[in-house]
Amino acid sequence: MMDGTGVALLGFLALLALLLIRMPVGLAMLVVGVAGIALIRPGAVVPVLAGEVFAVASRYSLTILPLFMLMGNLAVVSGMSQDLYRAAHAWLGRVRGSLASASIVACAGFSALSGSSLAAALTMGRVSLPEMRRFGYDDSLATGAIAAGGTLGFLIPPSAGLVIYGIITEESIGRLFMAGVLPGILLTLLFVLAVWIIVRRDPGKAPHASERVPWRDRLGATAKASWIMVIVVVTIGGIYAGVFSAIEAAGVGALLTLVAACVRRALNRETVPEVVRATLKASGTAFLVLFGAFVFKVFLGLTGVAFAAADWVGEQGYSGAQVVMLVLVMFIVLGTFLDGFAMLVLTVPLVQPILESLGVDMIWFGVMIVITLEMGLISPPVGLNIFVVKGVAPDVPVYRMFRGIIPFWFAMLAALILIALFPRLATLLPNAMYG
Repeated sequence: MMDGTGVALLGFLALLALLLIRMPVGLAMLVVGVAGIALIRPGAVVPVLAGEVFAVASRYSLTILPLFMLMGNLAVVSGMSQDLYRAAHAWLGRVRGSLASASIVACAGFSALSGSSLAAALTMGRVSLPEMRRFGYDDSLATGAIAAGGTLGFLIPPSAGLVIYGIITEESIGRLFMAGVLPGILLTLLFVLAVWIIVRRDPGKAPHASERVPWRDRLGATAKASWIMVIVVVTIGGIYAGVFSAIEAAGVGALLTLVAACVRRALNRETVPEVVRATLKASGTAFLVLFGAFVFKVFLGLTGVAFAAADWVGEQGYSGAQVVMLVLVMFIVLGTFLDGFAMLVLTVPLVQPILESLGVDMIWFGVMIVITLEMGLISPPVGLNIFVVKGVAPDVPVYRMFRGIIPFWFAMLAALILIALFPRLATLLPNAMYG
């Protein structure tokens, strides 16, 4: 009879096999989780499957996901994303490589509405890539900046990655959102710095800085983008000020975005079904991942593999810092061929008991993990964001896109090191707000 660790290993191998044949992540975890539970405790299959699916579907905190996805889709159809890009370019217009830098800043702003890296990359790719190509930007810089900027959607609140991590670890989503603010700003600045360094080393990758933008035009562009700015300040600022919770902030943000779309007369017979369809599709995908994750988590619990791993780490005498470093390296490697959500639900339930037993701050660790997942979004050979941008620029070879993201990958590594050395970058705001 195979022991629990052997069953868990067999389950992981089966899951990887299903992912390699392109089965959706949520469905693959659901199949393996159900099969594993049936192997260990057959009578528990139906109660676990029904109980976990109902618990996830009825969890109040998960209303965040469809509400923020609705915000992002409304921002796209109402043209607010284009206004945000133009405002960023108006202020950065005198900087060499300004269009690439503006794309990154606009991705950061859009991420604060949508919480989705793929949506940010796709939306800003459609808006900014034609402009950069029109002005003669090198394709590797243009596509690399958009793909890297899009990853900010996984970190800057309302980050879908932080929501999923919070649900899996049962950590406060509000604390996680606050923890992602300063690292998100830091990473945005590091990306802009990367653009500056690229263009400084090879001026041919971007044209000369444009003419000085008059203050009147800057303020006018900023005023047009004020809807997004107000919504972000109200939602994130309201959470920090304690006016409302993260879940209530999602509702307030969705309402304000709907009002903005109505005022801008963006809703009609064509756009309303488009927004509803996109929101339902993205929400359904996210919830399927969660259904599978929680069933798979029960399967792992029944095998006892997490506690066996924690005991083994304790026997080896590893410190919390050493285990965190090993886990992050593992995530960076896994990110080259695994989906970010799959990595979260596969590994976090396994390492959480180990890290908690070693006194690791799970809020700080969550920010670190999300950054490593961002690195995976632009790492070959999978690099989902690269292939999203490829859909916008089909004539640009993939190898040029991957070459263009290398400086931004190292910018992420620098952010990871800085947050590891200075944990208060992640813990300052949540501790100030929640104590």
